[in-house]
Amino acid sequence: MLKSEEKLIYGIQQIGIGVKNADEAFKWYATRLGADALIFDDNNEATYMAKYMGGKPRNKRALLGLNMQGGGGYEIWQYLDREPVAPKKKFQLGDLGINFPCIKTRNISATFNRLKTLNENILSEICTEINGSKSFYVQDPYENILKIKEFNSWYANNKLDVGGISGAVIGVSNIANALPLYSSILGYDKVVYDKTGVFKDLASFKNGNKKFRRILLTHSKKRVGGFCELFGDSEIELIEAIDTKPNTIFEDRYWGDLGYIHLCFDIRNMKKLSEECKEMGFPFQVISSESFDMGDANGHWGYIEDCDGTLIEFIETHKVPLIKKLGININLKNRAPKKPLPNWMIKAMSLKRVKKFN
Repeated sequence: MLKSEEKLIYGIQQIGIGVKNADEAFKWYATRLGADALIFDDNNEATYMAKYMGGKPRNKRALLGLNMQGGGGYEIWQYLDREPVAPKKKFQLGDLGINFPCIKTRNISATFNRLKTLNENILSEICTEINGSKSFYVQDPYENILKIKEFNSWYANNKLDVGGISGAVIGVSNIANALPLYSSILGYDKVVYDKTGVFKDLASFKNGNKKFRRILLTHSKKRVGGFCELFGDSEIELIEAIDTKPNTIFEDRYWGDLGYIHLCFDIRNMKKLSEECKEMGFPFQVISSESFDMGDANGHWGYIEDCDGTLIEFIETHKVPLIKKLGININLKNRAPKKPLPNWMIKAMSLKRVKKFN
């Protein structure tokens, strides 16, 4: 049984992406990055997040796409009652907020060549990072930058060269101030590197020849329970601009506007987590009712802000539908919290893969 004083983080569930056309964006992430398992398609009115949407509820559509080889997914989010707003200033590396997600690949040359053949907007050649891993950058059709990076944590192999999200690069104003949230609350307690300087792997960015401090974090303890095997290991890189003044990516814009709107973790024991966040100076800004519907799925969720206002979401998943017509669901609410879901149950989620697009 889960001790009352214990909270669990199962892994990165998804990154939220504000778009103008959810169907079009889902198709791109499904066909280019393999995130074709449609976990939910939610048209519920967004009410709880009113404080981040101009003070009132908004009509929206949200689709969650997962790559069943493992890793986090993409919550494709679209306003239905207003035109989403683009950033006022051109992105520069180190801006405050989610700079880009990291997408794992088992064969970086194959991924690079496949996306190049598809005429996608590749922003850099394959480069070697501080810790020796290789990566490159690509831009989706909606001006969001993604880092494709070698990674060795996989759930399955369906012969596609890419998996899901294995981490994120987040711009912060002061790494020392940001660390308590990311290293303690989120459990990224192991430092892979902590370097300050000018970096060759950032050369493709307009301000990539400037000085930055970069700290790459991972978790020393293996995640346990729930969907931990599917989500897999993950990393967070915090980047602090030294030579330039960073902009705030979502300054004077709403949550759900264009770009990366939040980073979401799948968790257990929301009550304990909220107490811990408050105690460490990161109180919940929004929290849902105890079991809130997300399309055909449901769960308990809430948001905090990091030191620079970047939104971190937590979801305590209660139910994921497998075959809606037959009423077959994955129910996590009464399961032993440290016991991973069996493989057959996770693999059954492949039934939700979308194989044909208009």
